[in-house]
Amino acid sequence: MHLARYKSVLGLPGMKTFMLVALIARIPGTAWTTALTLSVVLDRHLSYAAAGAATAMFTVGLACGSPLLGRTIDRRGPRPVLLVTGVISLLFWNLVPDLPYPALLACAVFCGALQVPIMTLVRQSLAQRVPESERRQAYSLDSMAVELSFMVGPALAVLAITSLGEATSTLRVVGFGIAGGAAVLYTYSRRQDAAAGGAAGALEAEAEAAGAEAEPNWLAPSFLLILAVCTACCVILSATDVAIVAVLRQHGQVAFAGLVVIAWCAASLVGGFVHGALPRPVPMAVLLLLLGALSTLVGLADTWWVLCLSVIPAGLACAPTISSTVDAVSRAVSPSRRGQAMGLHAAALTVGSAIGAPVIGVVIDASSPAWGMTAVGLLGCAVALIALVLSRRVHAASAADAVRVEALSEAPREAVLERA
Repeated sequence: MHLARYKSVLGLPGMKTFMLVALIARIPGTAWTTALTLSVVLDRHLSYAAAGAATAMFTVGLACGSPLLGRTIDRRGPRPVLLVTGVISLLFWNLVPDLPYPALLACAVFCGALQVPIMTLVRQSLAQRVPESERRQAYSLDSMAVELSFMVGPALAVLAITSLGEATSTLRVVGFGIAGGAAVLYTYSRRQDAAAGGAAGALEAEAEAAGAEAEPNWLAPSFLLILAVCTACCVILSATDVAIVAVLRQHGQVAFAGLVVIAWCAASLVGGFVHGALPRPVPMAVLLLLLGALSTLVGLADTWWVLCLSVIPAGLACAPTISSTVDAVSRAVSPSRRGQAMGLHAAALTVGSAIGAPVIGVVIDASSPAWGMTAVGLLGCAVALIALVLSRRVHAASAADAVRVEALSEAPREAVLERA
């Protein structure tokens, strides 16, 4: 295990502070789903279906807006995006309690599209700050930070809402938290087209100069494969959330759901750390295959403590799968396209999360949690196997193209030698 690279990443100028700021800035963004759902149910006294419709509208906005915001970051830099989205997020989350429900649905789509793109900005900034040889470790640290934020954010939201008996105050805290995160990131951000100094900045400048003319079709099959793996991964993770509750409800042990989720997230933290410390990365399609296969165990548990144990193997593959897709995106495009690429990656995460819950819900309603997780796990395995086959073909085609280009470049020189 190569732990020295973790030390090297954290030893970069300002990196420890940046990672801490990124962790804190993410926490409010992980609490909005819980806060919005309970606001509709508790404060408006509407159904969970109405709450689901509100969160779905916001999710649609997130999926549509992420690539557009990423493209804007590429063209204008992060600061204008942070300024506009920070103000809109602050206004929206503070006005949610006062909006009529139909207006809430309409505003949710618009404001979801203009939610502060913290995840995109953090990962794009890491690609800029960290040399390519150490990005796997940087994104492993980032994936562990994401797990920590999801362990803290929703739990704090539930605690605050249950203590106060209403969700209005929590929604407003979420708004101020998201806007505050945008403000802090604003002070750390630098324009993406500037040579940011240091070895990483010089490498980015060289890569952009070299690849500016060589990347006319960056949205290639290899990049779409990355998005497919990312979407399938989030389908499995979202389905596992539902399966955990379904299994515990089946056995009358829903009160232990929090402990199971903590065990799941802790396993993901460990998996992310180990993956970053390995001497060689595990291919993302192989990680997805492991995640899909191991996730089928979740539906087989019959008590809460067995469920805690059954989520650990799948949890070990969660963070590595996500971090490997982020690393692949950062390498697949030039710096001038990275904002849009990271935005598409964030959209794939959102779409996968939105698909997973209803898919497994339909299967569970028709059969059982065990069959639900089996179906979703096998779907993930199928995507992984397809990605493995197609990635080999893409690599073979790329190698053949490289040989062909080299042969064409050698031909004029050989002709000159023959004439000489």
